[in-house]
Amino acid sequence: VISPDPNLRIDQVGVPVHVAKILTFPEIVNAANIERMRKLILNGDDIHPGANHIVERATGNKRFLKYGNREITAAQLKVGDIIERHLDDNDIVLFNRQPSLHKISIMSHRAKVVPGRTFRFNECACTPYNADFDGDEMNLHVPQTYEARAEASLLMGVKSNLITPRSGEPLIAAIQDFITGSYLLTHKDSFFPRSEMHRFAAAVIDSNSKKQQRIRVPPPAILKPVELWTGKQLVELIIRPDVNSKINLNLTTKNKSYTGNEEFCVKDSYVIIRNSVLICGVLDKALLGSGSKTNIFYILLRDFGEDAAADAMWRLGRVAPVFLSNRGFSIGIGDVRPSQALLKEKTELLSNGYKVCDDYIESLKEGRLKAQPGCTEYETLEALILKELSAIRDHAGQACLRNLSRHNAPLTMAVCGSKGSFINISQMIACVGQQAISGHRPPDGFEDRSLPHFERRQKTPAAKGFVENSFYSGLTPTEFFFHTMGGREGLVDTAVKTAETGYMQRRLVKCLEDLCVNYDGTVRSSVGDVIEFTFGEDGLDPALMESKDGSVVDFKHILEHIRNTVPHLIKEDADITSDEMQKIITNAINEKIGKAHAMFREQLESFITEYLEKTNKYYKLPKNCIKHTELLPSRTCCVDCKNQNFFRQTEIKSHCLSHAQAMAFVELCSKKFRRAICEPGTAVGAIAATSIGEPSTQMTLKTFHFAGVASMNITQGVPRIKEIINGVKLISTPIITAALTNEKDEKLARRVKARIEKTTLGEICDYIEEVYLPDDCFILLKINAKRVRLLQLEITMSSIAQSICTSKLPVPVKISQITILGKTIMTIRPPELAKCSKMMAIQYLKYNIGNVVVKGM
Repeated sequence: VISPDPNLRIDQVGVPVHVAKILTFPEIVNAANIERMRKLILNGDDIHPGANHIVERATGNKRFLKYGNREITAAQLKVGDIIERHLDDNDIVLFNRQPSLHKISIMSHRAKVVPGRTFRFNECACTPYNADFDGDEMNLHVPQTYEARAEASLLMGVKSNLITPRSGEPLIAAIQDFITGSYLLTHKDSFFPRSEMHRFAAAVIDSNSKKQQRIRVPPPAILKPVELWTGKQLVELIIRPDVNSKINLNLTTKNKSYTGNEEFCVKDSYVIIRNSVLICGVLDKALLGSGSKTNIFYILLRDFGEDAAADAMWRLGRVAPVFLSNRGFSIGIGDVRPSQALLKEKTELLSNGYKVCDDYIESLKEGRLKAQPGCTEYETLEALILKELSAIRDHAGQACLRNLSRHNAPLTMAVCGSKGSFINISQMIACVGQQAISGHRPPDGFEDRSLPHFERRQKTPAAKGFVENSFYSGLTPTEFFFHTMGGREGLVDTAVKTAETGYMQRRLVKCLEDLCVNYDGTVRSSVGDVIEFTFGEDGLDPALMESKDGSVVDFKHILEHIRNTVPHLIKEDADITSDEMQKIITNAINEKIGKAHAMFREQLESFITEYLEKTNKYYKLPKNCIKHTELLPSRTCCVDCKNQNFFRQTEIKSHCLSHAQAMAFVELCSKKFRRAICEPGTAVGAIAATSIGEPSTQMTLKTFHFAGVASMNITQGVPRIKEIINGVKLISTPIITAALTNEKDEKLARRVKARIEKTTLGEICDYIEEVYLPDDCFILLKINAKRVRLLQLEITMSSIAQSICTSKLPVPVKISQITILGKTIMTIRPPELAKCSKMMAIQYLKYNIGNVVVKGM
């Protein structure tokens, strides 16, 4: 069983003493460790740290240290014997959680022996394992040779797998409480006295690390009447607390709830970090959580290496709980109690919505309801009511969010993205909403009604599963039953989905398992067949793509980083022009990247050219004042000239690239590009297969139905991905989007519609009747010629006769049985059949002939 411990490092795992005494590592005795091994042998198998077995080199015998005289064994210990010692601190172990859906489901951690009976690890490492602490169990394995340990710690270490190989997004990042804590901590109204500040500083000191660093507390933001630090200053403690740290993080990005107007955003949601100092903005899921490339830890990882990122994450995991446990963050029934105003607004919404639904039902009864294309009248009614009812819930939810205080705990969590959504809050406070079963309202379980508590054939919201109560006010028995139906569907769905996706992933992996990148850059199978000439057509590893849009380098971020870290010296290039800069940069690019990677070069060159064009106007500013335009600036002693020159230099300094900065920029970009080239030997096939299989377990199984638009019910989720992978010939909902040659022409559009839309014989007939004469019997149909003309159907009597003959009717009709009388009337005589009488044949024909498709798909 696993439990959380935020005091452990990201790459540690707490192992209980009981387990540590059972798991052993065979250590070979040498001159350096012989004394330590003697101590371990004396401790035996029941005192940790001890040893369980000894294998003597001379005889190869294995002795159990529980029995026999341990002092003698220790005295006789020789170099070359093998001691199976207990697991100890900092041993490399493999940690895994089933189901292992992708390669990050097993990683190597450093062990730390702890009291208690459960495995502990830092909550930040939950996401890759998809673990939670409600009773999950995990497995621990100990590699048994030094080679295996080295390989595990380098290739499978947690620090080497902070990002998912699927898309290069960070997987190991702050979660839940850590995000909430940081969000509240960086609000504009968080201030801390010196004592609090020192408590936070104490939290980021690691008592176990080998070399201790001095911690630099930034100067307070407010000096009088009392020294106060803002919460934003604490971020500097998290990113780089050490006195002479080289970590200068630069980042400018929008937050989750950004409204506009950059740093003057009303929600303080435009984050600017300059040289590891948070200048404005609050931190939330977009900057701390997994799955975002603007994540602070991701940028630390990319610019300063994995240790910087892992350490910052550990420090955040220490500071955030300390802050939260002092400030207090709890949820009570008061957080979900609706106000009087909200209840009033909700009653109005409900009565209006119910009235609209009743109007729809009335108009259906009176036959005034216009059917939507491709739907019957009943389907249209269902669609309209469903739309109306979901609108009620949305409006109730918005009203409830408007009325909440900003100290409301569930709201805080939903806003900063640590847990929950606005829908959960509105369901607790305002209204649970319509229960849907596979995208429709609950079906009839009894005769003509869903439950016996309602009258027959009622289509009202309440009778078809609309829950108007909130979870706070409590559900009525019928509402509860409908809610249970919705919940049961979810459970069944999950159970069925696991099996479906599991089998699909197995087939995918079996198919692609032997593909890997070779030393010549091609992707080949195990027998050497070339699958792809360069991996992914550019030879780059998707895990190392840094930009949000999937390109290799985030040029904007790198430029910002370089301009803030490389000083701009005005002396050396005061008189340089942008054309000269362009030349210098082109030469640098040629030198660093060469002719090989055309696409990357193009991106880099176009980015720099665009930037130089934008900043060119600053070089064109005059160096002198208006009076002395001809003179050299160094010659005059006019104050205006000096000011003008200083102004020009300041503008250039604050907007333009200097020579040194340009060189550093090109160098950093080319370095990152070279780092992103896929390594030979990467198992790209297995990674690709698991990258498709793992997200498919989170997909929905049943297709989601767009309410009421029959043409939009397309297959989605697991069934669709199965169709794609199996290469199904007949897909369940084929869909074609066709554009008209002239979008303004209505006649043309109607003609096209007539050609495509399914038109049955019943829709264009005035009547279909059976006629019995003394010597003859037949079916008589009259076509409504006016309707055919209106619909612009391109059909004639003979084409209708042809359609009747070719369609599958219960009684076969041959062309000889059909007689066409005039322009609109047709008779069909029954065939001479052995299996049924003429009478029966006529009945069959009469009831089925209306469904014959005369035009369209």
